[in-house]
Amino acid sequence: MARQGNLFDHATGHGTGSVEGLELSLSSAQLQSWQQRLGAFQAPLFVGEAMAAAQMSLLAPAPESAEARAAGLNPLELRPQPLSFWRWPEAPQQGAAMYFVIDRPPALEHTLLLYVGETGAADRRWKGEHDCKRYLAAYGEALSKAGLAGRPSIRFWLDVPSAIKPRRALEQALIQRWQPPFNKETRERWATPFTAEAELG
Repeated sequence: MARQGNLFDHATGHGTGSVEGLELSLSSAQLQSWQQRLGAFQAPLFVGEAMAAAQMSLLAPAPESAEARAAGLNPLELRPQPLSFWRWPEAPQQGAAMYFVIDRPPALEHTLLLYVGETGAADRRWKGEHDCKRYLAAYGEALSKAGLAGRPSIRFWLDVPSAIKPRRALEQALIQRWQPPFNKETRERWATPFTAEAELG
């Protein structure tokens, strides 16, 4: 059985399967098929399961475990911001946070959660180098070449632990729940890993 290729390798120049001087473009059908698979998995989490968990939390004490907190969050309830938010003169958020990179492609019925991250400094984490930025650039380039559009945004959840250990436990619970394709823990599931020097953080 042939190994499935990495979806965005060619767009970054880091791919192991690229051939020098050869332009390897993904078709719109390939990209839409990938988006549909991801969207089909995540759709119940955005709608039914997240809403049920939120309703349960109204009837019971606030959940303590990372898994329970992850199950009670719907990232779409957080305020969307453009990915260029970090260039604003004043940061719209400060301190510890979880952040979610989301795409809502106009041609797709599903919202896509692409990446989950944690930080102790929400106003600074997205500045400078970040592998997720490279994934997003490659993803955007692939969509553009295939004649497709994306509407990426970033959303911050500030009601998170300030201590790093419980915050990272919450991040891992969210990653395991949502299986976002740009996180290193789940890249292989969706055939999206890039070969980058730095780890996503």
